[in-house]
Amino acid sequence: MEHQPLLKGAGQPSKLPTWTLLLAVCAAGIGGTFQYGYNVSVINAPTEHIHKFLNDTWQRRYQAELSSSMLTLLWSTIASIFSLGGLFGAHLGGSLAIRLGRKGALLMNNFIAILAAILMGISFPAGLYELLIVGRFLIGMNTGIGLCVQPLYIGEAAPKHLRGAMVMGSSIFLTGGILTGQVIGLRELLGGEAYWHFLLSSSCFPAFIQLLTLPWFPESPRFLFIDQGDEMKCIKAMKRFHGPLNYQAEMEDIQKERFALGGEAAKKPWQLFTDRSIRWQLITILLLTMGQQLSGINAIYFYASYVFEEAGIPRENIPYVTLGTGACECLTALTCGLLIESMGRRVLILGGYSLMTLWCIVLTFSLTYQVYSWAPYLSMACIFAFILSFGLGPGGVTNTLTTELFTQSSRPAAYMIAGSVSWLSFFTIGMLFPFIVKGLKQYCFIVFLLECCLVVIFISFVIPETKNKTFLEIKREFHKLNFGRSKEQEGELCERQHLSNEF
Repeated sequence: MEHQPLLKGAGQPSKLPTWTLLLAVCAAGIGGTFQYGYNVSVINAPTEHIHKFLNDTWQRRYQAELSSSMLTLLWSTIASIFSLGGLFGAHLGGSLAIRLGRKGALLMNNFIAILAAILMGISFPAGLYELLIVGRFLIGMNTGIGLCVQPLYIGEAAPKHLRGAMVMGSSIFLTGGILTGQVIGLRELLGGEAYWHFLLSSSCFPAFIQLLTLPWFPESPRFLFIDQGDEMKCIKAMKRFHGPLNYQAEMEDIQKERFALGGEAAKKPWQLFTDRSIRWQLITILLLTMGQQLSGINAIYFYASYVFEEAGIPRENIPYVTLGTGACECLTALTCGLLIESMGRRVLILGGYSLMTLWCIVLTFSLTYQVYSWAPYLSMACIFAFILSFGLGPGGVTNTLTTELFTQSSRPAAYMIAGSVSWLSFFTIGMLFPFIVKGLKQYCFIVFLLECCLVVIFISFVIPETKNKTFLEIKREFHKLNFGRSKEQEGELCERQHLSNEF
C-alpha cells in the first residue's frame, strides 16, 4: 500500500504529495534540469586550464604557437556549442516525449550524457580538443531534452492542487546543479589543473543515478490514457502517484480532457502557430521565456565579481563568495516551491519582475556612484536581492505556466517552442551582452529595467491565475482573449452538451 505523509478520506485530496510522487520528482530532476545547472556552472572553473590545454595541443600538433585570435575562436566554440546542442535537444525533446513517453525519453537521454562525459574525459589524455567540442555539444543536447521533458513528466503526474509545487522541482534541481558545480569546481576539489577533465566528465554521475532510480516509477498517467489509450495502466499509475484513495477526482479530469480532445493527435510545433484556440497561450509562453533570459540575470552575474572586488573581497576569495549567489538561488527556488500553491503563480511572477525593476534602478544608481565607500556594499546587496527576486518570480514560475497553459495534444510542442526560444535567447544575450556592457557600462541595467516593466504590464493584462485549476478550465480562461466572450460561452455550452451525451 502506498504510504503518504498525510492521508485523507476517500475523495479528499491529500495536502501533501505521496512519497512516490515526491521521489519521482527527485529521480526526474537529478538527470534533468540538474544537468543543465551543473554543466553551465562547471565550465567556468577550468577556463584557464582549458586555455593551456588548447595551447599545448596546438604546439604539439603544429609546432607553432597558438595565436590569441585562434585561442579565442576555439574557446568561444567550446563555450557556445553547448547552446547549439541545447537548441537541438529542445527540438528533439518533444518528439521523444511523444514517441517514447515522458519517462522513456528521460531514460534514453542519460545515454547521451554518458557518451558526452566519456568524450570530455578522454579529450585531455588523448590530446584532442575536438572531443571536448563534441562532448560539450552532446551535453548541451542532453540538457535541452531534459529541460523540455522533465517538467512535462512531473506536471502531468502531479494532482492539480500540487502541480505548481511539483513542477518547481525543475527549478530547485537546476539551482542545485549550479551550486553543486560551483562547489565541485573549487580548486581544492576538481578545479585544479590536473583534474579539470574529470570535472567536465563528472556529469555522468547524475545520469547513472537517474538510470538506477527512474525505472521504479510509473509513466505519466496522462500520456498512458490520453495518448496511448491504456486506462488500466493509467489508473495503476494514478494510484501510485496520488494514493489509492485520492486519485478519483484527477482521473475524472483526465477523462474529461481526453473526451474534449476527441482523439486529437499530438500537434507539431508549427501547428500551434495556426491554432487560434491557443494563440494567446503561445504568445504568453514566448514572451515569458524571452523575458526570463533577457531580464538581466546574466548581467548580474557578470558584475558580481567586480562588485565583490570593489567591496574589498580579495580576488582569490571571490569564488567562495560566489557560492553565496548559488546558495541564494537554491533558497529562492525552495521558497517559491513552498509559496506557489498558497500565493499563486500570478502574484509571484508579478512580484518577481516588479522587484527586479526596482533593483535595476538601485543598482544603476550604486554603480554610478561607486566612488563612495557605501556604494559597493549597496551594489552587493542589490545583486543578492535581484537573484532572490528572479528565483521567486520568473526563475520559478515560467516552467509551471508552460505546463499549465496547454492541453495534452499541444503541450509537447509548446515545450519544444519554449525550449527553442529559451536557447536562442540564451545564445543571443551571450553574443550581444559584451557589446551592451561595453557601450552602456552600468547603464545597461536600464535596458533590463524597461524589459522587466514591459513584462509586468503584459502579465497584468493577459495572464490569469492558474492555481488549482484543471487544464480545461485554464483553456476556457483564455477563450476571452482568443475568441471573445461570446465564443467562450459557446465553447462551454458545446462542452457541456458533449459531456451530457457521453454520460
